[in-house]
Amino acid sequence: MTIQVVKVTVSVPSELVKMADKVAKERKTSRSKVVASCLEELAKKRLEAEMEEGYRAMARDEQREKEALEWAENTLEDFDNAKR
Repeated sequence: MTIQVVKVTVSVPSELVKMADKVAKERKTSRSKVVASCLEELAKKRLEAEMEEGYRAMARDEQREKEALEWAENTLEDFDNAKR
């Protein structure tokens, strides 16, 4: 799979550039790869947060569905009891 690479120009505080350069040297890679790695990590964390919220919403829906089912079953039971 080929990944399309795009050049961008951004303004970054000099201390962050120094840190990126230090990390790049430690990892024996380029500054661009360090920045890309940071962006990938940010994207991953963001996706995880979105998924977590989605799962929480699903759990709330399941709880509401459970409550609605219990209400419906109780209503039917009450109806059946009233007929007797």
